[in-house]
Amino acid sequence: MITCPGRITDCRLLVLESGMRLNQEEVQHIAELARLALSDREKALYQEQLSAILQHFERLQELDTEAIPPTASVLPLRSVMRADEPSPSSLQEDILANAPAADEGCFKVPAVME
Repeated sequence: MITCPGRITDCRLLVLESGMRLNQEEVQHIAELARLALSDREKALYQEQLSAILQHFERLQELDTEAIPPTASVLPLRSVMRADEPSPSSLQEDILANAPAADEGCFKVPAVME
């Protein structure tokens, strides 16, 4: 696995080996889409780093994945929700026991609108 150590010169060598390289105009376009104002130094840095990322994808394209079924997730699907099963309700008196105010079996709250 090829990694980019983070220095511009190291990334440049990796990108030049693959041939997949972004130009300054493409980096500027990406920056505009992301609403980023980049200096010339930052554009050069991102040009090298993004080109190195594209090189990694280029290498992944070389892999034979015909025998691998498409998946949305590598984890098995399972529901995190409990089963929705009917159960007896709590008693009205128990529920209203903790209410600050109750009237005729209902919660009594201050009026919101007059």
